[in-house]
Amino acid sequence: MPRSSTSLTPNATVIAAMAAPALVELVGKLDHEIVHLRRQVAWFQRQIFGQKSERRLPLPDPEQGVLGEDFAGVPDVVPAPKTRVAGHERETKSGRGQTAADESTLFFDETKVPVETIAVPNPEIAGLTPAQYEVIGEKVSHRLAQRPGSYVVLKYVRPVIKRRDTQVLSCPPAPVGVLDGSRADISFIAGMMVDKLAFHLPLYRQHQRLRDAGIQVSRAWLTQLMQRSVMLLEPIHDAQMASIRTSRVLAMDETPIKAGPTGTGKMKAAYFWPVYGQQDEICFPYYPSRAASHIQEALGLSLPQGAVLQTDGYAAYAQYAKKLGLTHAQCWSHARRKIFEAKDIEPGPAGQALEWIGALFAAEAHIREHQLTGATKQAWRITHAKPVVQRLFAWIDKQFEQQGFLPSSPFTGALAYLRERRAGLEVYLDDPDVPIDTNHLERALRVIPMGRRNWLFNWTELGAKHIGIMQSLIVTCRLHDIDPYDYLVDVLQRVAQQPASKVHELTPRLWKIHFASNPLRSDLYDITKRRNHASE
Repeated sequence: MPRSSTSLTPNATVIAAMAAPALVELVGKLDHEIVHLRRQVAWFQRQIFGQKSERRLPLPDPEQGVLGEDFAGVPDVVPAPKTRVAGHERETKSGRGQTAADESTLFFDETKVPVETIAVPNPEIAGLTPAQYEVIGEKVSHRLAQRPGSYVVLKYVRPVIKRRDTQVLSCPPAPVGVLDGSRADISFIAGMMVDKLAFHLPLYRQHQRLRDAGIQVSRAWLTQLMQRSVMLLEPIHDAQMASIRTSRVLAMDETPIKAGPTGTGKMKAAYFWPVYGQQDEICFPYYPSRAASHIQEALGLSLPQGAVLQTDGYAAYAQYAKKLGLTHAQCWSHARRKIFEAKDIEPGPAGQALEWIGALFAAEAHIREHQLTGATKQAWRITHAKPVVQRLFAWIDKQFEQQGFLPSSPFTGALAYLRERRAGLEVYLDDPDVPIDTNHLERALRVIPMGRRNWLFNWTELGAKHIGIMQSLIVTCRLHDIDPYDYLVDVLQRVAQQPASKVHELTPRLWKIHFASNPLRSDLYDITKRRNHASE
């Protein structure tokens, strides 16, 4: 809340008695407090009434009618064609493929979703014999249903036999599970991991769901199951981290997490340091603080020749890059955010700066739309983005020369932020492999704050480390369009058979090449497949 300004507001008698230097100092303090209060008011207004997104909204459509306007002056709008889908109608955007769809159009994957067939009797044949009517066809419709918990218990029946000639008893052994002596099938382990880490369902909620489904297990058993399974996957995570270190262009950030009790009723503040590689791989190494030394621990001291490290404005990254002689690229999204946060204080100049930065992102949108790469991509940036960058920084220098803004103004701080990082912000112009921002990393690390809202903290630091290991593999699966469930079911069975020298083949990127076409399955998969064939 704004602090009281009583101490800075003397009466007229006191002001008259003040010397000129003291009066100047007082005016400076008052100006600083006014800017501070205006910034707070603007922030509260934006939270209540305004947009929270940093996206620049376009001007209103001149053809859009407003209240009080005569509708005769509004041009007619031809409605978009509609595609009929079971249960509703959906507008189809022009320019995209329009396919006919009727009630028989499937909205699910038949190879993954079990289907229960229900025969609906025709009341018109009540009292008739089969000789009195003829079935000439059928119509099919589908409805999405749900059972209270989709758990299955696999019952293995193993016959015990005795040979009549030798009188020897024999019985086949129980199927070997991933975890020795565990009653959890591989499908349950993989599902538990995906529920917790991909869909942010804490183990205590999973325990409640199991109990409601009639399955009596302890919460401690779920925790132990998770820990033992993650330990099997740790070598794969380490191999993926080694692969990321070979990338020439790296992106890195840090995001907070609470892990381990302090002994005073609170949890320790710690950090994940996500690292994104050039081959769309990401790892979430866990460290107990935000110390600069953790960057070296995560990335090491031997990166490829000509390596580029792209980050936000945290000074620790610049120190690491300078120590190793790396090129340090900065993020234009973070720079834009600084300007955006000051636009309520200085709307005119901030709007001008945001327009220039918007032009840079428009150039990147053209590159993505036309899939430009290599020299063509670099040439487009030099032609359409570099002049904009030069005009922007020339304008920033002019603002400081004119001293048109108070030193305490947030807009002054935003301009200083950009000017101090000019070299890093211009790196992407001359290197087509460097993106304009770290948004790809920001999107990938979103699972951490989303999960943190659900499970709040990790009771132990080991648990936080395990979260990082699992999110590294699951998020990378998403980046390579791999179903995390299928991946985990396979690698948890395969990792014990894989030679240590080839464990890198089990990282999601390489697993998709070597094993995705014929993955190992659970026994439940064969049962479901047979049942689906029988129902057809």
